[in-house]
Amino acid sequence: MSWLLLILAGLLEACWAVGLKFTHGFTKPLPSVLVGSAIVASMVLLAIALRELPVATAYAIWVSIGILGAAISQPFIFGEPLKGTQVFFLLLLIASVLGLKLSSQ
Repeated sequence: MSWLLLILAGLLEACWAVGLKFTHGFTKPLPSVLVGSAIVASMVLLAIALRELPVATAYAIWVSIGILGAAISQPFIFGEPLKGTQVFFLLLLIASVLGLKLSSQ
């Protein structure tokens, strides 16, 4: 269950990271409230997952899910293409996350 909570926390982290652009520096009320809610929910879920998971592994995976989500949304939401080198390093990040998961308790 902790791994599922961690994945959900990471997805929310990606949502708020991408959503920051829509807040226009927290001057737009609705996007700002949504981003703030996603931040709080992401942190709460991460904290609950940390009850059973090692801090270093959980934090690295949480951040990595956020990075992957933000990077993957870039071409779809903002129309900014990913370069081949970026895709290569994102794949390395996925390999690292899988390695952390497989090597944890």
